[in-house]
Amino acid sequence: MAKSIVPLIMCGGAGTRLWPASREGRPKQFLQLFGSQSTFQDTIRRVSDPALFGRPIIVTNSQYRFLVAEQLAAIAAEADILLEPVRRDSGPAVAAGAAFAAKRDGDPLVVALAADHVIADAAAFAKVCGTAAAAGAADRIVTFGVRPTRPATEYGYIRAGAPIGPDLFAVDQFVEKPDATTAARYVKDGYLWNSGNFLFRSGLLLDEYRAFEPQSGAAVASAVEKSGKDLGFVTLDTESFARATAKSVDYAVMERTNRAAVMPVAYGWSDVGSWQAVWELSDRDAQGNAGRNSSAGNVVFVDSRGSYVASSKQLVALFGVDNLVVVATDDAVLVAKREDGDGLRRLVQILQDKAPKVTEEHLKVHRPWGSYQSIDEGARFQVKRIVVKQGGRLSLQLHHHRAEHWVVVRGTARVTIGEEIKIVHENESVFIPIGARHRLENPGKIDLELIEVQTGSYLGEDDIIRIEDDYRRS
Repeated sequence: MAKSIVPLIMCGGAGTRLWPASREGRPKQFLQLFGSQSTFQDTIRRVSDPALFGRPIIVTNSQYRFLVAEQLAAIAAEADILLEPVRRDSGPAVAAGAAFAAKRDGDPLVVALAADHVIADAAAFAKVCGTAAAAGAADRIVTFGVRPTRPATEYGYIRAGAPIGPDLFAVDQFVEKPDATTAARYVKDGYLWNSGNFLFRSGLLLDEYRAFEPQSGAAVASAVEKSGKDLGFVTLDTESFARATAKSVDYAVMERTNRAAVMPVAYGWSDVGSWQAVWELSDRDAQGNAGRNSSAGNVVFVDSRGSYVASSKQLVALFGVDNLVVVATDDAVLVAKREDGDGLRRLVQILQDKAPKVTEEHLKVHRPWGSYQSIDEGARFQVKRIVVKQGGRLSLQLHHHRAEHWVVVRGTARVTIGEEIKIVHENESVFIPIGARHRLENPGKIDLELIEVQTGSYLGEDDIIRIEDDYRRS
């Protein structure tokens, strides 16, 4: 058995309750909600002590693979990244991670963590992992039960049973999210919040998963055994993984096993599941207001209390209102009651039918080579700002319905049009006719920025025919 604990980080959720900041294409775990790093990056840093933790395993889906790799590189961290071909909830994801850990490291202890949680006291968290390791080595699946600070209705709860070791108890019952009255009773009776984070020996978790979910257990095992490599990512076998039943690890294992134990913890945990939670975790003024980017001067509160504002660019001023959330992005503005997280979930469901684009992508769309952002559009034209990272290049492609005009505003571009390759400098431009094979590259040492003007009868992103692609999207 490996001496260190293997971090297994779940990184595939969409986080719709933090709309419009969090969207399908860039969900909350990749956002800088509280500082210069995302919650995913904070999670990685929390398990970076080599004296306690081994090489992390990250389970995500293909859509987020380059986001994960980019954010790891930004903090000089390394990990094995497993790609789910389809979403199957946390049960198959945890099992796949455990199976990969067993294949890579023998039969290690594993701590399963969500990428979008906040833990205020990293030292206390590390101490909990060290203490839980002894119970995990003794074949307990140790879940971390958070001591409640309020009667929360957005969390599930755990009722601890008889003590079975130092700071360790049998699990009497897992209970679903309660109403306010029931939550108050749970807190009074000593129930714990179910954090969804837990530690186990990989072999034990797999044995229990196979016992309770034999078909899914076989499917996940086959998906890992038949996994491949693609651009450094581990690709779980699609046909095998698709046979697994979509079920949370709580339902699949934790609520059925007799090996579960709960360890009460208090290290400042939150799943950041709502704007209410973001407000609670933010620095607030004397009137209880908090503002993301308020230091830049674009958030102003006057005669307002208990409110939260996040704005990417626009000035947002609140006057004479209390307990609101206002989130302004480039293409959407949310105004909501601060405490109504369930209402926001309903709102996003409606938007997914009426305006699905604003739930899926931001105006600024991230790609493995950089990003692009729509600046203006109208009948038969669209203007974009494109940024290509150092050494990045787009696919060799063509369009059937549009021509493009590129104006370089920063850096140097290497442009392929048909058989011709040319260098385009700042304040120079180049024209790509409809149907021409073309490619854009950044050969320089700084980011390449350009303005693209598209003209044509159809300007959708699906009018891209990729001929060659470094990221295998062709």
